[in-house]
Amino acid sequence: MKKVPDFFGSMVFNDTVMQSRLPKDTYRALKKAIAQGTHLELDVANIVANAMKDWAIEKGATHFTHWFQPMTGITAEKHDSFIAPDRDGRIIMEFSGKELVRGEPDASSFPSGGLRATFEARGYTIWDTSSYAFIKDGTLYIPTAFCSYSGEALDKKTPLLRSMEAINKQALRIIRLFGNTSVKRVTTTVGAEQEYFLIDKEVYLKRPDLVYTGRTLFGARPPKGQEMEDHYFVSLKPRVSAFMRELEEELWKLGVLAKTKHNEVAPAQHELAPIFTTVNIATDHNQLTMELMKSVANRHGLACLLHEKPFAGVNGSGKHINWSICTDKGTNLLEPGETPHENMQFLLFLTAVIKAVDEYQDLLRVSVANAGNDHRLGANEAPPAIVSMFLGDELTEILEAIETGTVYHGKQKNQMEIGATVLPRFPKDITDRNRTSPFAFTGNKFEFRMLGSAFSIAGPNIVLNTIVAEVLREFADTLENAEDFNDDLAALIKKTIREHKRIIFNGNNYSEQWVREAEKRGLSNLKNTVEALPAFVAQKSIDVFTRHNVLTETEIRSRYEILLENYCKTLRIEALTMVDMVKKEIIPACISYQNELLQLLRGKKSCGDYDFCLEQHYLERISKLSACLLKNLDALENAVLKTKDESDALTQAGFYRDHVLGAMSELRLVVDELETIVPKKYWPLPTYSEMLYSVY
Repeated sequence: MKKVPDFFGSMVFNDTVMQSRLPKDTYRALKKAIAQGTHLELDVANIVANAMKDWAIEKGATHFTHWFQPMTGITAEKHDSFIAPDRDGRIIMEFSGKELVRGEPDASSFPSGGLRATFEARGYTIWDTSSYAFIKDGTLYIPTAFCSYSGEALDKKTPLLRSMEAINKQALRIIRLFGNTSVKRVTTTVGAEQEYFLIDKEVYLKRPDLVYTGRTLFGARPPKGQEMEDHYFVSLKPRVSAFMRELEEELWKLGVLAKTKHNEVAPAQHELAPIFTTVNIATDHNQLTMELMKSVANRHGLACLLHEKPFAGVNGSGKHINWSICTDKGTNLLEPGETPHENMQFLLFLTAVIKAVDEYQDLLRVSVANAGNDHRLGANEAPPAIVSMFLGDELTEILEAIETGTVYHGKQKNQMEIGATVLPRFPKDITDRNRTSPFAFTGNKFEFRMLGSAFSIAGPNIVLNTIVAEVLREFADTLENAEDFNDDLAALIKKTIREHKRIIFNGNNYSEQWVREAEKRGLSNLKNTVEALPAFVAQKSIDVFTRHNVLTETEIRSRYEILLENYCKTLRIEALTMVDMVKKEIIPACISYQNELLQLLRGKKSCGDYDFCLEQHYLERISKLSACLLKNLDALENAVLKTKDESDALTQAGFYRDHVLGAMSELRLVVDELETIVPKKYWPLPTYSEMLYSVY
């Protein structure tokens, strides 16, 4: 059996490979460019490219691709072979520094939000030297940023890299105020917990709604869902276990730190969690994870569902990002230490995050807004749409003591005793965990739990990095001009707590009482995507992004248009899929069943056996439902047609939410009831029971 350390990262052109294959001068020049974000000279790039090509060919690669992350939410790649013609009619394998550093895909065929006209096709992919190249399926993958001919960012990576620079710059200003001159760089680190569903591939292919939209648009509740709470952490089924083993191996080869795997709450639902790493690499790794989940599942006769809510009535899937701030010396700036009430640097960074989340709660809400997540947020599997923070008892008491000027004496860690002498004693944590909070402090990091499972983690991290950088900038501006640093520091922390404590809530975020309390506190409750998106183009949002050079106003407005367009397109595809399924599958099934009932009735009438007739009862019931089906089908088709009357993007999105989505819900109610009475031999779609329990 292969040992994991022997093959971990074996398909990655990582630091170890670079040291062994590059001349020392070239290696140092490359590392300097990575560390300082400086320009890489072409002669250095040529040497790196040649070494990378030789290594890739030895690993069986024949092609290379610039791998980028456009605004589609998934990745993109164009493959070129290493071959070049020789004079004698043969070929040689070539790869230049120019090909490594820059590519030129068509920029007009990706979402641009009006930035690019169709005839303006030139775009560039630029090598991201901070993320290692890797080999997958016989191709050398080079992580890149993607921009237009005129320099606008057309992807998720470019603003992410910019936001990393922003928080690095401002965090270093704060660290210098505490007398630390050895730290050269501050980065944010992330671990992205990924939830997903696995169902049998044959069952999946019989559901057009899953194939086209990623979620079931119809489906009656199964007799058993997750009511018994008997799926969470239960032993893995053989097919699932085999899938997980292969997935881990493939991820480990690519240097992805896959750590934890288990069954989740809903039937057929599972989770994979990695060890945290730098946010840029974590984003690349999460995109790889989602891609491999689908391809590995296919090899096992399974289908991996990454939609936020693939099944109504059972838990949807989220993606929790565990976010922290670390120095290049390995110090976690959100680590409280043994005496957090005395750790002023920690308290300053903590209150910076508190202020950032409070002042920019709408932006955080926008970062997790899409049509799929609207079905998930606020249910008993995900936080509500109201952004708040959980700090736990100890930190809350510390902040209260600072605000009121009282002395905090600290809490003693008690020993956990279960009552059985054979069980070891261990220190009990000072505070509990809160699984209902959107933004919870979990020891030395924050867990942002509002993301849907299909999201790129780039968007929320761009927002987090930027808003925290903004508050750190404000803090640095104040403290750099302090007459007495310690006194002004204490006053700043106290003032920040007093002004932003409204965002802190340690209770049950699912309760109706919290909704009312949040309203009293003045917190936003943007319940759906259409309500949330205008916050993205508010002047306050534009100012914070442009001030830190993360996004230009033009790039912000283009992304706003893309998000609105995606919302409308998603609902349009879902609505048209429903119409297609009803016309081609549901109506024929109903007609077939009614014909059978009519034949049975005729037979009974001819025999005179018609006093009490079960067939008559069901025929009347399905006839009424069929009439409702036709009525609701027409209503949905008309609603979709009327969307063309709205030219403004936000107004059109509002029409989809208020009219199309409502018509879809009404149509689903009828179809789901029909499913409960139409015999299995006629019903054309696999049921929830068949899908959720399809993997043994």
